[in-house]
Amino acid sequence: MTMYGAIEAGGTKMVCAVGDETGKIIESTVIPTETPALTMPQIIEWFKKFDIKALGLACFGPIDLHEESETYGYITSTPKLEWENFNILGCLKEALNVPVGFDTDVNGAILGEMAYGSAKGLTDAVYITIGTGIGGGVLSNGKLLHGMLHPEIGHMFIPRHPKDDFTGLCPYHGSCFEGLASGPSIESRWGAPGAELSDREEVWDLEAYYIAEAITAVTMVLSPQRFILGGGVMKQEQLFPMIRRYVGQMIAGYLRTKELEDLNSFIVPSSLQGNQGILGALKLAIDAAE
Repeated sequence: MTMYGAIEAGGTKMVCAVGDETGKIIESTVIPTETPALTMPQIIEWFKKFDIKALGLACFGPIDLHEESETYGYITSTPKLEWENFNILGCLKEALNVPVGFDTDVNGAILGEMAYGSAKGLTDAVYITIGTGIGGGVLSNGKLLHGMLHPEIGHMFIPRHPKDDFTGLCPYHGSCFEGLASGPSIESRWGAPGAELSDREEVWDLEAYYIAEAITAVTMVLSPQRFILGGGVMKQEQLFPMIRRYVGQMIAGYLRTKELEDLNSFIVPSSLQGNQGILGALKLAIDAAE
């Protein structure tokens, strides 16, 4: 059996797995994201137990995805300062001596959904994770979108709700999408974590409003066939009908497509039990081997 390695590299933990060409995970482990000096040797040691054909790395960022760049494979201007300007791709290639597919963590998530989940068969879809931070991965014309760098949907600017005076928590932009609607922003605005606010309708109405603004803006720019929403905040399932209602109001009949006629299918929860990121990393490995 041919085995492939996969890493979903997050700001708090590194999920490592090996799987086969069908997307079946054979074995996995979780390693805390501490410093490169502490974390990387543990990852490398774990993968050396397996005979993998290739590795896929879906990594937190920002990262450099341009192969012609001197810093290709580096984590660049991350707020996690211990990892700033770290050549994570080069470190893994040198230690494991296999091809490595490399992309953002959220592009990995939309790739997982495309290969094995609710974006299967689509050419254009967007995955947004809303939790400690907000990020977005984009499938455009059947390919992961990179461009100048890679999408940073969490840092797009959206209009503040007229009744919201919260300044926003983003250390770079204050009141960007992440600054207004991430999990820490909810806690800072309302004085308690979201998990303790489930019965507060006003909390989720405001959250749905901001998520809907972001979805509407991305819809106008990228025209995807589906939005897939994941992350800790989206475990508040009451958000989905509220978001759909606001999106319908914000689009205001300007776009008329079969997708927008069925907002229940246009805006959906993640479909892979939280495994879309590691499955996307596995698909990166399979593609790298090919």
